[in-house]
Amino acid sequence: MATNPPYPSHSGFPAGVARRRAHWWQRKWVRYGALTTLLALSGLVILALVREQTGTEGFLVGLGLAVLPVPLLVTAFRWLDRVEPGPWRNLLFSFAWGACAAALIAIVANSFATRWIATATADPSSADTIGATVIAPIVEESAKAAAVLLVFLFRRRDFTGIVDGVVIAGVTATGFAFTENILYLGTAFGTDQLSGDTGIASVTAATFFVRVIMSPFAHPLFTVLTGIGFGVAALSADRHHVRRILLPLAGLLLAMGMHAMWNGSSAFGEYGFFAVYAVFMVPCFGLLTWLVIWTRQRELGTVRTELPAYAMAGWLAAPEPFVLGSMKARRMAREYATQYGGRAAGRAVAEYESYATSLAFLRHRGRSGKAGSDFVAREQELLHELWARREAARPALAYAARATAPAPVAPPWPVYGYPYGQTAAYPAYPAYNPYRS
Repeated sequence: MATNPPYPSHSGFPAGVARRRAHWWQRKWVRYGALTTLLALSGLVILALVREQTGTEGFLVGLGLAVLPVPLLVTAFRWLDRVEPGPWRNLLFSFAWGACAAALIAIVANSFATRWIATATADPSSADTIGATVIAPIVEESAKAAAVLLVFLFRRRDFTGIVDGVVIAGVTATGFAFTENILYLGTAFGTDQLSGDTGIASVTAATFFVRVIMSPFAHPLFTVLTGIGFGVAALSADRHHVRRILLPLAGLLLAMGMHAMWNGSSAFGEYGFFAVYAVFMVPCFGLLTWLVIWTRQRELGTVRTELPAYAMAGWLAAPEPFVLGSMKARRMAREYATQYGGRAAGRAVAEYESYATSLAFLRHRGRSGKAGSDFVAREQELLHELWARREAARPALAYAARATAPAPVAPPWPVYGYPYGQTAAYPAYPAYNPYRS
C-alpha cells in the first residue's frame, strides 16, 4: 500500500483548534429538520395564497408558463460554478427559500405596508407607487439576501468567493421570480377570462413577454449584487470584521436601488420601461456576466498557481495542476473515466477535481493571510480525499494531459541525424485503459 506523502510546509499558517462539543440546537439534524419544516410550511402557505388570488385554473396556467425559464437560469448558474461546484443541497435550499420563504415574506409585508400607507395617506394610487418603488425593493431584496446570509454563515466551506455568492444569490432569486411569475401570469389569465380577450393581444401574452421573454434575469440580476458583496466578504480575512459586514450591506443597498429603478421605470413616461431596460438593465447584465466569467478564469489561474506545491510533495502527479486548471482538460478526464470505468469512476474524477480546486483556494487564502483557524485540519481532510480517489483519477487526468498538450513544433534549424526541418518523432502514447485487466 502506498504511503501518504509528507504534508507541505505551513510556515506562518494558523494552527488548528480543538473542537468543542456542540449543544443540541447546534446539531446538524436539528438545524436541517427545523429548516425543512420552515420551508415546507412556507410553501404550503404561499401555495394557498397564490391559488386564492389566481384561482385553480389561473394557478395552473401561471405555473406552466413560469417554469419555462427556470431550467435555463439554473443551468447558467451551475455552469458558472463548474470550477468548484458547490453541493446541490445548497442550490435546492436557495431555490426553495426564494420560492417559498422569501416569496411569502414579500407578499405579506408588501400587502401590509401598502394598505397601511393607503390608510395613512388616504391616497391608494400613491400608496401603490410607493409600495412598488420603495417598499417592495427593500422587503424582497432583504428576504432573498437572508438565504445568502444563511449559506454564508452555516455552509462556510462551500462559500469561498464571488462566484459562490453569485450562484447562491442567483438561484435564490430564480426561485423567487418563479413564484412571483405564477402570481402575475395567473392573475393576467384571470383578467383575460373575465374580458374574453385571447391571443397575442391578451394580458397574459403581454405579461409573459415582459416577465419571461424580456426580463427573466431581472430578479437574479438584482440579488446577484448582494451575492457579490458576500463573495468579496468571503475573500476577506476573518479579522476584518467591519469589511465583512459592510460589503454585504453595500451589495444589498445596490440591489435595492437597481430593483427600485426597475419597478419605477413606468414613472419615466410612456417608454420609460424600455428606456431603463435598454440603457440600464442590459448593460448591467452584460457587465456582471463579464465580471463573473473573468472571476472564473482567475479561479482557474489560482488552481494552476497553487497546486504545483502539492505535486512537488507527491500528492499530485506532475501534469495535474495544468489539467485541473483547464475546463476542457477536466471535462476530457471525466469523460475518459466514465467511458472506461463507468459512472462511479466518472464521479470519482469529478470529486477529485472539486477537492483539488478547494485545496488550491484554501492554500491561496493561507498564503494571503486570510485562512481561518481550521486551515491545517481542512488541508489534511482535502488531501486525504484526493488520496482516496487517486487510483481512478490519475490515469484519467494523465490521458487529459496528453490529449491537451501542445503539439511539438519542428525547430527552423537542422537536427543531427535528420534532414533540415525534421526532428525525431515523439513516441506514440498507447491508448491506456486503467480499468482493463
